[in-house]
Amino acid sequence: MCQNQTLYAAFAGHLNAALDALEAAGTLPGGLKRSAVTVEPPRDPSHGDLATNAAMVLAKPAGLKPRDLADALVAELGKLEAVTSAEIAGPGFINLRLSPATWLAELAAIGAAGGDYGRSGVGAGQTVNVEYVSANPTGPMHMGHCRGAVVGDALASLLEHVGHAVIREYYVNDAGAQVQVLARSAHLRYREALGEDIGEIPAGLYPGEYLIPVGQALAAEFADRFKDADESQWLTLFREKAVAAMMAMIRDDLATLGIVFDKFSSEAELQASGKPDEAEAWLRAKGLVYDGVLEAPKGKAPEDWEPVELPLFRSTAFGDDQDRPIKKSDGTWTYFGADLAYHFQKAQSADALVDIWGADHAGTVKRIKAAVAAMTGVDGEPTPFEVKLVQMVQLMKGGQPFKMSKRAGNFVTLADVVEMVGKDVVRFTMLTRKPDAQMDFDFDKVVEASKDNPVFYVQYAHARVRSTLRKGAAEGFVPAADHLDLLGAEELELVKLAAQFPRLVEAAAAAREPHRVAFFLGDLAAAFHGYWNLGNDRIEKRFINADHGNLTCARLFLAAQIGQVICNGLALLGVEAVEEM
Repeated sequence: MCQNQTLYAAFAGHLNAALDALEAAGTLPGGLKRSAVTVEPPRDPSHGDLATNAAMVLAKPAGLKPRDLADALVAELGKLEAVTSAEIAGPGFINLRLSPATWLAELAAIGAAGGDYGRSGVGAGQTVNVEYVSANPTGPMHMGHCRGAVVGDALASLLEHVGHAVIREYYVNDAGAQVQVLARSAHLRYREALGEDIGEIPAGLYPGEYLIPVGQALAAEFADRFKDADESQWLTLFREKAVAAMMAMIRDDLATLGIVFDKFSSEAELQASGKPDEAEAWLRAKGLVYDGVLEAPKGKAPEDWEPVELPLFRSTAFGDDQDRPIKKSDGTWTYFGADLAYHFQKAQSADALVDIWGADHAGTVKRIKAAVAAMTGVDGEPTPFEVKLVQMVQLMKGGQPFKMSKRAGNFVTLADVVEMVGKDVVRFTMLTRKPDAQMDFDFDKVVEASKDNPVFYVQYAHARVRSTLRKGAAEGFVPAADHLDLLGAEELELVKLAAQFPRLVEAAAAAREPHRVAFFLGDLAAAFHGYWNLGNDRIEKRFINADHGNLTCARLFLAAQIGQVICNGLALLGVEAVEEM
């Protein structure tokens, strides 16, 4: 089923048709931009079913008073059979009330669309590169990486759901000091595997036990060839072998969360292929890189500061507070210099870029956005590029910060947590707060069977739907759309909420905010549980009523579609819609 068949999209079409009619009549001038016009639920449900800001947005460029334009629009929209009333609120907002039949038609549409309800083609023809995780390949994934992994993966699914082609990419930081340390740590474990007593791991090396099998594999492959060899003979080789082993481990860790990447890009390969040099030459030709001397850092006395001429990217031309070096004084690339070339490479195969970064990288956002704008926008519009920051996660248990000594050395691994509470709990929980807000992951709360646990509450709503359908089938009732007109006001409120799903998906994709889906599912689950609880006190509100077969079948159809929307939303988040709990 196409998105243009769903209710909100249909009314956006009706509104456009009304605006076209006003243009044809000369009430509105032609060519007005309508991109800011919205059709959405009013903030206060008592005001109606749908609201539009069209008169507020278009009045000024049209040279009209908002209420005058609203009067003209109300006259047009009031002609629609689906509209039972069209009213002007405040300075010119328009509120619409729709007939029950309109909502029941949307309920039937959910049933017809099934798993495709909420899917659309608004992003068709556009490729989006989503880079996420990109953890240094120096050890297993920890919970600091987990949140960004889930946010990035859910966002990629969301973008695909609205029609974008998506490249899920992981940038392997396999150049630089941290992988040299990894190689030396692996060499120590290699010597250990050959029988040497290495004692306590020296400060500055990675202490985790996860490097023991890496050392054993190196010993099996090279015997004692490099045991006493000079570092220059083994450092590059051991770095490559250790990075490969770490990336295999990271892939396994990500697989526990159901995450698979389309592309792994190597920083070492990027540099070896000369991409940063190409980017520097290109930027120099555009006047965007020059050789200069940076000002002394704040707090540095002149005698403590040695000015050095470095190649600088002219990032102040794009809103940054100072120009940035792309190389160090020893001629090696700065992280920014390599990152700049990497983003230039990504932009060659995508129409838009999204990076999911840890909040500790917030200070570099402005400069990399400036670089992407410079490199992709010199000869036209720059490639749209967004950086979404993800805050750290604090693990809690029993009301206290939770730590455990595992193979990682000094942190709790992602695999440990998934093993303890399950993939679905981890994934959903990571999306229950905005990514830029701090999060406590409380082991006690995330497995609690209560309405205070959003994971349980949403999954239980789906399980409750499935249980109801099974019970109905056992009593000879099946969901049917033949008598939906028997549904009353409380049931229609459920339909109205479920019908927001397609527009919610599009809005979440456009804003690059997958947590909106989790929030919506929480609201829909709460509404469903609320309706269910009516039946505890009022027999006539129960889903199954043997004395009213047609009504029972209609309510079962309603329940099935609420379950379908929950299932569709959970699928977007990579979470299973369980059949029973």
